[in-house]
Amino acid sequence: MTAVHRVVVLALDGVYPFELGIPSRIFGALQDRYEVRTCSVDGGPVATNADFSVTVGYGPEILAAADTVVLPPFELSRISRELPPGAAEALATVRPGTRIVSICTGAFVLAAAGLLDGRPATTHWAVAGVFRSWYPTVELDPDVLFVDDGDVLTSAGAASGVDVCLHLVRRDHGAAVANHVARVCVVPPWRDGGQAQYIEHPVPPPSVNGTSATRQWAMENLHEPLTLAQLAGHARMSLRTFIRRFNEEVGTSPGRWLIQQRVSRAQHLLETTDLPVDDIAGRVGFATGTSLREHLHAAIGVSPMAYRRTFRGAAAPAG
Repeated sequence: MTAVHRVVVLALDGVYPFELGIPSRIFGALQDRYEVRTCSVDGGPVATNADFSVTVGYGPEILAAADTVVLPPFELSRISRELPPGAAEALATVRPGTRIVSICTGAFVLAAAGLLDGRPATTHWAVAGVFRSWYPTVELDPDVLFVDDGDVLTSAGAASGVDVCLHLVRRDHGAAVANHVARVCVVPPWRDGGQAQYIEHPVPPPSVNGTSATRQWAMENLHEPLTLAQLAGHARMSLRTFIRRFNEEVGTSPGRWLIQQRVSRAQHLLETTDLPVDDIAGRVGFATGTSLREHLHAAIGVSPMAYRRTFRGAAAPAG
Protein backbone atom coordinates (compact mmCIF):
# COMPACT_ATOMS: atom_id res chain seq x y z
CA MET A 1 0.00 0.00 0.00
CA THR A 2 1.53 3.30 -1.14
CA ALA A 3 1.73 5.92 1.61
CA VAL A 4 -0.43 8.98 1.00
CA HIS A 5 1.69 11.99 0.04
CA ARG A 6 0.66 15.20 1.81
CA VAL A 7 0.65 18.36 -0.32
CA VAL A 8 0.25 21.63 1.58
CA VAL A 9 -0.57 24.83 -0.33
CA LEU A 10 0.49 28.07 1.35
CA ALA A 11 -1.87 30.87 0.32
CA LEU A 12 -0.55 34.42 0.67
CA ASP A 13 -2.56 37.64 0.45
CA GLY A 14 -3.28 38.64 -3.14
CA VAL A 15 -3.25 35.02 -4.32
CA TYR A 16 -4.63 34.24 -7.77
CA PRO A 17 -7.66 31.95 -7.30
CA PHE A 18 -6.99 29.94 -10.48
CA GLU A 19 -3.49 28.92 -9.49
CA LEU A 20 -4.50 28.43 -5.86
CA GLY A 21 -6.83 25.65 -7.00
CA ILE A 22 -4.39 23.86 -9.32
CA PRO A 23 -2.73 21.57 -6.72
CA SER A 24 -6.08 20.47 -5.35
CA ARG A 25 -7.41 19.79 -8.85
CA ILE A 26 -4.39 17.84 -10.10
CA PHE A 27 -3.26 15.97 -6.98
CA GLY A 28 -6.83 15.70 -5.72
CA ALA A 29 -7.67 13.55 -8.75
CA LEU A 30 -5.68 10.80 -6.98
CA GLN A 31 -7.16 10.90 -3.50
CA ASP A 32 -5.72 7.48 -2.66
CA ARG A 33 -2.21 8.79 -3.31
CA TYR A 34 -2.27 12.47 -2.36
CA GLU A 35 -3.82 14.50 0.42
CA VAL A 36 -4.07 18.22 -0.34
CA ARG A 37 -4.45 20.82 2.40
CA THR A 38 -4.46 24.62 2.16
CA CYS A 39 -3.11 26.94 4.84
CA SER A 40 -2.33 30.59 5.45
CA VAL A 41 0.40 32.22 7.54
CA ASP A 42 -2.03 32.71 10.45
CA GLY A 43 -4.90 30.31 9.73
CA GLY A 44 -7.19 33.21 8.86
CA PRO A 45 -8.95 34.17 5.58
CA VAL A 46 -6.77 35.18 2.63
CA ALA A 47 -7.51 38.07 0.29
CA THR A 48 -7.30 37.10 -3.38
CA ASN A 49 -6.60 39.37 -6.33
CA ALA A 50 -10.30 39.02 -7.24
CA ASP A 51 -13.28 40.57 -5.47
CA PHE A 52 -13.46 37.87 -2.78
CA SER A 53 -11.42 36.27 -0.03
CA VAL A 54 -10.97 32.58 0.71
CA THR A 55 -11.21 30.77 4.02
CA VAL A 56 -8.55 28.10 4.46
CA GLY A 57 -8.71 25.06 6.67
CA TYR A 58 -5.33 25.23 8.35
CA GLY A 59 -2.69 27.45 9.89
CA PRO A 60 1.07 27.29 9.23
CA GLU A 61 1.59 24.43 11.67
CA ILE A 62 0.47 21.93 9.01
CA LEU A 63 3.53 22.80 6.91
CA ALA A 64 5.66 20.76 9.30
CA ALA A 65 3.81 17.63 8.17
CA ALA A 66 4.05 18.35 4.43
CA ASP A 67 5.80 16.12 1.91
CA THR A 68 5.37 18.80 -0.77
CA VAL A 69 4.77 22.52 -0.23
CA VAL A 70 3.26 24.59 -3.05
CA LEU A 71 3.46 28.40 -3.23
CA PRO A 72 0.87 29.74 -5.69
CA PRO A 73 1.36 33.23 -7.14
CA PHE A 74 0.06 36.55 -5.88
CA GLU A 75 -0.68 39.81 -7.68
CA LEU A 76 2.23 41.75 -9.13
CA SER A 77 1.64 44.81 -6.95
CA ARG A 78 2.60 42.74 -3.90
CA ILE A 79 6.01 41.65 -5.24
CA SER A 80 8.76 42.74 -2.86
CA ARG A 81 12.35 41.94 -2.02
CA GLU A 82 11.11 41.27 1.51
CA LEU A 83 9.16 38.18 2.49
CA PRO A 84 5.42 38.74 2.95
CA PRO A 85 4.36 39.12 6.59
CA GLY A 86 4.41 35.77 8.37
CA ALA A 87 5.98 33.91 5.43
CA ALA A 88 9.42 33.54 7.03
CA GLU A 89 7.97 32.02 10.18
CA ALA A 90 5.72 29.71 8.16
CA LEU A 91 8.52 28.48 5.89
CA ALA A 92 10.77 27.91 8.90
CA THR A 93 8.45 25.08 9.97
CA VAL A 94 9.00 23.13 6.74
CA ARG A 95 11.14 20.03 7.33
CA PRO A 96 14.53 19.80 5.58
CA GLY A 97 14.24 17.79 2.36
CA THR A 98 10.57 18.63 1.82
CA ARG A 99 9.78 19.15 -1.84
CA ILE A 100 8.94 22.81 -2.53
CA VAL A 101 7.14 24.10 -5.62
CA SER A 102 6.42 27.64 -6.74
CA ILE A 103 4.03 28.83 -9.43
CA CYS A 104 4.70 32.14 -11.21
CA THR A 105 5.44 34.94 -8.69
CA GLY A 106 5.70 32.37 -5.91
CA ALA A 107 9.35 32.12 -6.96
CA PHE A 108 9.93 35.57 -5.45
CA VAL A 109 9.08 34.15 -2.02
CA LEU A 110 11.48 31.23 -2.46
CA ALA A 111 14.21 33.58 -3.65
CA ALA A 112 13.67 36.02 -0.76
CA ALA A 113 13.92 33.09 1.64
CA GLY A 114 17.27 32.10 0.11
CA LEU A 115 15.94 28.79 -1.19
CA LEU A 116 16.94 29.46 -4.81
CA ASP A 117 20.51 30.69 -4.27
CA GLY A 118 22.75 29.04 -6.85
CA ARG A 119 19.87 27.04 -8.28
CA PRO A 120 18.22 27.08 -11.71
CA ALA A 121 14.70 28.53 -11.61
CA THR A 122 12.01 30.25 -13.63
CA THR A 123 9.12 32.64 -13.13
CA HIS A 124 6.69 34.53 -15.35
CA TRP A 125 8.51 36.16 -18.26
CA ALA A 126 6.90 39.56 -17.53
CA VAL A 127 8.72 39.89 -14.19
CA ALA A 128 11.95 38.16 -15.16
CA GLY A 129 13.89 41.44 -15.37
CA VAL A 130 12.95 42.45 -11.84
CA PHE A 131 13.65 38.98 -10.52
CA ARG A 132 17.09 38.86 -12.11
CA SER A 133 18.06 42.29 -10.74
CA TRP A 134 16.97 41.42 -7.22
CA TYR A 135 18.34 37.87 -7.11
CA PRO A 136 21.46 37.67 -9.31
CA THR A 137 22.66 34.47 -7.63
CA VAL A 138 19.66 32.55 -9.00
CA GLU A 139 20.22 30.90 -12.39
CA LEU A 140 17.02 32.29 -13.91
CA ASP A 141 15.69 30.90 -17.19
CA PRO A 142 12.57 32.92 -18.11
CA ASP A 143 11.99 31.01 -21.36
CA VAL A 144 10.77 27.66 -19.99
CA LEU A 145 7.53 26.38 -18.50
CA PHE A 146 9.08 24.90 -15.37
CA VAL A 147 12.40 23.89 -13.85
CA ASP A 148 12.84 20.68 -11.86
CA ASP A 149 15.88 20.95 -9.59
CA GLY A 150 15.10 17.90 -7.48
CA ASP A 151 13.61 19.06 -4.20
CA VAL A 152 12.82 22.57 -5.48
CA LEU A 153 10.69 23.19 -8.58
CA THR A 154 9.66 26.52 -10.07
CA SER A 155 7.14 27.18 -12.81
CA ALA A 156 6.09 30.08 -14.98
CA GLY A 157 2.69 31.73 -15.16
CA ALA A 158 -0.85 30.38 -14.83
CA ALA A 159 -1.28 27.10 -16.74
CA SER A 160 2.35 26.11 -16.24
CA GLY A 161 1.25 25.32 -12.69
CA VAL A 162 -0.79 22.50 -14.22
CA ASP A 163 2.28 21.34 -16.13
CA VAL A 164 4.55 21.20 -13.09
CA CYS A 165 1.94 19.40 -10.96
CA LEU A 166 1.36 16.81 -13.70
CA HIS A 167 5.13 16.47 -13.99
CA LEU A 168 5.29 15.64 -10.29
CA VAL A 169 2.54 13.03 -10.62
CA ARG A 170 4.51 11.55 -13.51
CA ARG A 171 7.70 11.62 -11.44
CA ASP A 172 5.97 10.02 -8.46
CA HIS A 173 3.77 7.43 -10.19
CA GLY A 174 4.65 7.20 -13.88
CA ALA A 175 3.24 8.33 -17.20
CA ALA A 176 0.10 6.17 -17.17
CA VAL A 177 -1.11 7.65 -13.89
CA ALA A 178 -0.28 11.19 -15.01
CA ASN A 179 -2.13 10.61 -18.28
CA HIS A 180 -5.15 9.42 -16.31
CA VAL A 181 -5.12 12.61 -14.23
CA ALA A 182 -4.80 14.71 -17.39
CA ARG A 183 -7.83 12.99 -18.90
CA VAL A 184 -9.86 13.55 -15.74
CA CYS A 185 -8.91 17.24 -15.74
CA VAL A 186 -9.26 17.54 -19.55
CA VAL A 187 -5.79 19.05 -20.01
CA PRO A 188 -2.80 18.06 -22.18
CA PRO A 189 -0.89 15.25 -20.44
CA TRP A 190 2.54 16.50 -21.38
CA ARG A 191 4.18 19.86 -22.00
CA ASP A 192 7.90 19.52 -21.47
CA GLY A 193 9.44 21.82 -18.88
CA GLY A 194 11.95 23.09 -21.41
CA GLN A 195 9.20 24.16 -23.78
CA ALA A 196 9.12 27.90 -24.34
CA GLN A 197 6.69 30.15 -22.50
CA TYR A 198 4.10 31.58 -24.84
CA ILE A 199 5.30 35.17 -25.14
CA GLU A 200 3.60 37.53 -27.57
CA HIS A 201 2.85 34.83 -30.13
CA PRO A 202 0.17 36.18 -32.50
CA VAL A 203 -2.83 33.95 -33.11
CA PRO A 204 -3.06 33.04 -36.82
CA PRO A 205 -6.19 34.33 -38.57
CA PRO A 206 -9.03 31.79 -38.92
CA SER A 207 -8.38 31.45 -42.65
CA VAL A 208 -4.84 30.21 -42.08
CA ASN A 209 -4.41 26.44 -41.89
CA GLY A 210 -2.88 25.13 -38.66
CA THR A 211 -0.87 22.07 -37.75
CA SER A 212 -3.30 20.36 -35.35
CA ALA A 213 -4.59 17.88 -37.95
CA THR A 214 -1.01 16.94 -38.82
CA ARG A 215 -0.15 16.48 -35.16
CA GLN A 216 -3.12 14.13 -34.78
CA TRP A 217 -2.04 12.24 -37.89
CA ALA A 218 1.49 11.96 -36.53
CA MET A 219 0.20 10.57 -33.22
CA GLU A 220 -1.67 7.87 -35.17
CA ASN A 221 1.48 7.00 -37.12
CA LEU A 222 4.23 7.25 -34.49
CA HIS A 223 5.44 3.78 -35.50
CA GLU A 224 6.44 5.15 -38.90
CA PRO A 225 9.80 6.91 -39.52
CA LEU A 226 8.14 10.29 -39.97
CA THR A 227 10.21 13.05 -41.54
CA LEU A 228 9.73 16.81 -41.44
CA ALA A 229 9.06 16.72 -45.17
CA GLN A 230 6.24 14.20 -44.64
CA LEU A 231 4.72 16.31 -41.87
CA ALA A 232 4.90 19.47 -43.98
CA GLY A 233 3.41 17.62 -46.93
CA HIS A 234 0.50 16.37 -44.83
CA ALA A 235 -0.13 19.95 -43.66
CA ARG A 236 0.15 21.15 -47.29
CA MET A 237 2.79 23.70 -46.38
CA SER A 238 6.34 24.36 -47.40
CA LEU A 239 8.89 22.98 -44.97
CA ARG A 240 9.88 26.45 -43.81
CA THR A 241 6.27 27.57 -43.27
CA PHE A 242 5.39 24.35 -41.45
CA ILE A 243 8.29 24.65 -39.01
CA ARG A 244 7.46 28.30 -38.29
CA ARG A 245 3.73 27.61 -37.86
CA PHE A 246 4.41 24.55 -35.67
CA ASN A 247 6.63 26.57 -33.35
CA GLU A 248 4.00 29.32 -33.12
CA GLU A 249 1.24 26.85 -32.17
CA VAL A 250 3.11 24.35 -30.00
CA GLY A 251 6.06 26.33 -28.65
CA THR A 252 8.67 23.79 -29.70
CA SER A 253 10.09 22.34 -32.90
CA PRO A 254 8.38 19.48 -34.79
CA GLY A 255 11.39 17.22 -34.27
CA ARG A 256 11.51 17.78 -30.54
CA TRP A 257 7.74 17.35 -30.26
CA LEU A 258 7.92 14.01 -32.09
CA ILE A 259 10.58 12.73 -29.70
CA GLN A 260 8.47 13.82 -26.71
CA GLN A 261 5.44 11.92 -28.03
CA ARG A 262 7.48 8.81 -28.75
CA VAL A 263 9.08 8.84 -25.31
CA SER A 264 5.68 9.35 -23.68
CA ARG A 265 4.17 6.43 -25.67
CA ALA A 266 7.15 4.27 -24.76
CA GLN A 267 6.69 5.10 -21.07
CA HIS A 268 3.07 4.00 -21.28
CA LEU A 269 4.00 0.69 -22.95
CA LEU A 270 6.76 0.03 -20.43
CA GLU A 271 4.26 0.48 -17.61
CA THR A 272 1.35 -1.46 -19.09
CA THR A 273 2.88 -4.29 -21.18
CA ASP A 274 5.59 -6.96 -21.02
CA LEU A 275 6.84 -6.14 -24.52
CA PRO A 276 10.63 -6.28 -24.98
CA VAL A 277 12.38 -2.94 -25.29
CA ASP A 278 13.18 -3.49 -28.98
CA ASP A 279 9.50 -4.17 -29.75
CA ILE A 280 8.44 -1.02 -27.90
CA ALA A 281 11.03 0.98 -29.82
CA GLY A 282 9.51 -0.19 -33.10
CA ARG A 283 5.98 0.58 -31.99
CA VAL A 284 6.81 4.17 -31.09
CA GLY A 285 8.99 4.98 -34.09
CA PHE A 286 12.52 4.66 -32.72
CA ALA A 287 14.76 2.75 -35.14
CA THR A 288 16.33 0.56 -32.45
CA GLY A 289 16.12 -0.28 -28.79
CA THR A 290 19.39 1.59 -28.35
CA SER A 291 17.77 4.74 -29.72
CA LEU A 292 14.88 4.35 -27.27
CA ARG A 293 17.32 3.88 -24.40
CA GLU A 294 19.22 7.03 -25.35
CA HIS A 295 16.10 9.20 -25.69
CA LEU A 296 14.48 7.87 -22.51
CA HIS A 297 17.67 8.45 -20.54
CA ALA A 298 17.96 11.98 -21.96
CA ALA A 299 14.34 12.71 -20.98
CA ILE A 300 14.14 11.21 -17.49
CA GLY A 301 17.61 9.91 -16.65
CA VAL A 302 16.89 6.17 -16.42
CA SER A 303 16.98 3.07 -18.62
CA PRO A 304 13.77 1.43 -19.94
CA MET A 305 14.14 -1.51 -17.56
CA ALA A 306 14.75 0.72 -14.56
CA TYR A 307 11.70 2.75 -15.51
CA ARG A 308 9.60 -0.42 -15.85
CA ARG A 309 10.70 -1.71 -12.44
CA THR A 310 9.90 1.62 -10.79
CA PHE A 311 6.48 2.29 -12.29
CA ARG A 312 5.01 -1.04 -13.38
CA GLY A 313 3.06 -1.33 -10.13
CA ALA A 314 1.80 2.25 -10.33
CA ALA A 315 0.26 2.14 -13.78
CA ALA A 316 -3.36 1.42 -12.87
CA PRO A 317 -4.99 4.49 -11.32
CA ALA A 318 -7.70 3.91 -8.76
CA GLY A 319 -11.18 5.28 -8.96
